[in-house]
Amino acid sequence: MVERPEVLAIIPARGGSKGIPRKNILSFAGQPLIAWSIAAAKQSHLVTRIIVSTDDEEIAVVARRLGAEVPFLRPSELAQDLSVDLPLFEHALSWLKEHEGYQPEILIQLRPTSPIRPKKMVDGAVQMLLDHPEAHSVRGVIPSGQNPYKMWTIGSDNRLKPLLTVPDVPEPFNAPRQQLPLTYWQTGHIDVIRTSTVIDLKSLSGQVILPYMVDPAFSVDIDSPRDWSRAEWLVWHSNLDMVYPGKAPRPLPEKVRLVVMDFDGVLTDNRVWVDESGKETVAAYRSDSLGLAIMRQKTGIESLVLSMETNPVVSARCKKMNVPVLQGIIQKDAALTKFLAERNINPAEVVYIGNDVNDLVCFPHVGCAVVPIDAEPDVIKQADISLTRRGGHGAVRELCDILIGKFSKQV
Repeated sequence: MVERPEVLAIIPARGGSKGIPRKNILSFAGQPLIAWSIAAAKQSHLVTRIIVSTDDEEIAVVARRLGAEVPFLRPSELAQDLSVDLPLFEHALSWLKEHEGYQPEILIQLRPTSPIRPKKMVDGAVQMLLDHPEAHSVRGVIPSGQNPYKMWTIGSDNRLKPLLTVPDVPEPFNAPRQQLPLTYWQTGHIDVIRTSTVIDLKSLSGQVILPYMVDPAFSVDIDSPRDWSRAEWLVWHSNLDMVYPGKAPRPLPEKVRLVVMDFDGVLTDNRVWVDESGKETVAAYRSDSLGLAIMRQKTGIESLVLSMETNPVVSARCKKMNVPVLQGIIQKDAALTKFLAERNINPAEVVYIGNDVNDLVCFPHVGCAVVPIDAEPDVIKQADISLTRRGGHGAVRELCDILIGKFSKQV
């Protein structure tokens, strides 16, 4: 029986991020950003231990809650803007050997800033290193988006100079790409390193480095709010077979017959104005009602409002939109399942959009659960799709446009 090698995943997560402050524990697609890297390690069959290396106690608390170990806090001098990775690995190995007598055979680095990972990537990269005893490390790469043989530097004389040359190709910057060597870009998804490479060679890569090819569709490196938004869009809308910290989101059903909506926080911005007599007023988004009408016309998809609110403003607005409404509903899941049964509607062909915890009971009873971007955090975590617009500010219209784009030919 072959002894299982000790494989330690180390997730570096310092507290002093400048581009996106506190990014490692901010909610990314409903989960703390660091949760995605911890999940990749937890779902591996070859990883035997998971440690988060951080200088920040709040990050440590979140990491422990998510199932990782934080046996030490990283010294602040190893968690600066210009800190490199090798010293934090040397620190971790030194601490573990001194305090526990523990030394793994293989190390994995999983950077939180590349949260979208293929499900089999971690084990695939580890197995690649195990299968090649001559290799010092394995590094995740993708084909480079820009060919460096067509790149330039600018000299002190302010003249362009080619960055690279190619034997027998006098002007590679003018050559067809087919004549140029293939090049690859390292990603932050994964590095797998022999512990001996760190200890003996004082390196996180060594000289013999094997490429683990990552599908470019998974390529994400979060450094800015724009990167963050793009990456969340991939989680919600790309249908990539990726690692998820919790329940994997369901895609839109292949057929949709009904969209069920909460009222407050979905068709409104969740605020209410009250005058001195106690009369309540809310604000709605006109384009939502137009979107529902266009959706009905182009796809045949009907809509329903399901609300706990008893105020007449709900029925008045729904009448204006020509949308049926069930209001004053205490048990929303029971009312929903009864409505679907009476009309012989398959729950798998229903999309539900809600924003608050009282909507959660309906999520398991439909084919897809959708939330506005400003829904409650616990609701976002359990949703299948998070929209980019807020409730009462076009979230319903955004959902309608998505369904129109997908189902305009189903009628």
